[in-house]
Amino acid sequence: MKKFLQSHVVEIGLAIFSMLFGAGNLMYPLQVGIESADKNIWGIIGFMLTAVCLPVLGFVAMILFNGDYSAFFQRLGSVAGSLLVFFCMVVIGPLIGIPRITTLSHTMTAPFLPAPLDQVTPVSSLLFALIFFAITFLATYRESRIVDILGRFISPALLISLSIIIIKGLTMPAAAIGTTSDSAGFIFFRNVIRGYETLDLLGAIFFSSIVLSILKTSMKKSHEYQPKLLAAIGFQASSIGVGLLALVYIGMNLLGHYHGMHVEFSNPGELFRNVSFAIMGAQGAAVIAMAVLMACLSTSIALAAVVAEYIQTEIFQGSIGYVSALLLTLASCLPLSTAGLTHVMQLTGGAVTYIGYPILITLTICNLLYKLIGFRPVKIPVLITIIVCVASYWK
Repeated sequence: MKKFLQSHVVEIGLAIFSMLFGAGNLMYPLQVGIESADKNIWGIIGFMLTAVCLPVLGFVAMILFNGDYSAFFQRLGSVAGSLLVFFCMVVIGPLIGIPRITTLSHTMTAPFLPAPLDQVTPVSSLLFALIFFAITFLATYRESRIVDILGRFISPALLISLSIIIIKGLTMPAAAIGTTSDSAGFIFFRNVIRGYETLDLLGAIFFSSIVLSILKTSMKKSHEYQPKLLAAIGFQASSIGVGLLALVYIGMNLLGHYHGMHVEFSNPGELFRNVSFAIMGAQGAAVIAMAVLMACLSTSIALAAVVAEYIQTEIFQGSIGYVSALLLTLASCLPLSTAGLTHVMQLTGGAVTYIGYPILITLTICNLLYKLIGFRPVKIPVLITIIVCVASYWK
């Protein structure tokens, strides 16, 4: 059993990468490369600080908490912890996570879709969302197979298609974007905040929880459950997943820096598509479409599984099955998934991100210190964070 699990570390790592790398991750590093201009090094450092380092902290924290996110959150107290978990599930499910993926994928794939889907109207958005959710359901309804599907099929296809676009773009002659009047400090902090908007700390906490839960179940079935082995495999796999995430971010950032100068886009969802077309041309449409669909589906599958498991075990206390909970999850995500990308992106850039996310960061750091050095305070640091963030956001 030990050899079997260790042989699957790479597969699990690939699954973690594809869980984290959603449609939004296709556009943010490109934006950093375009807007940071000659100070791009400061932009990408700021972005990586929150978009890569925070997921690392999330994975390590969940490994130390043995994959139990309830214990992780309930250090704030039973009621406060349960409310924060509920808030997180609403954010990654029907409020932002899944609708953002769906609307982004609709916008990005519009040129590849046959009529009438290529017209961005409420009807076409609804039809696209229904098809997208049907595919998500088929890939998710057997929870134990999620890691296999992501690690063996979706993640390799995503990496191959992204690698083709990045390598071709970096080997083409191109002129870097010129200069910007913004200071290096402004560029740095703007992209620290932009890294918030990936919401990957949320993903790291809940995705690692579901991966560790599946691994734990497999080990217990073989009567070889070993917490230290589980932690070692989880750490190795998460290192692979986050390492790949960092490499792809750097590659996408350089594409934006060298090929984004003359690319026109009216919303962020068109950015990756247009940069990719500038690099690959019309003949590369299949590669571009593959990258978009794999990025969208991988994260949609993971988010749907996490929220469905929560609905089944916490909301309904096991009185409904996982499949029923999955259907409820996807149905709850449908309204905002047809509202249009602009509306969903406004939610991403609001109080949810700039107040809720720092609270989660503070909790994660406190829990890490608690497990590593016995640092016990958690409620007061979180309360101070709430006060500062609310005051700052209000101002």
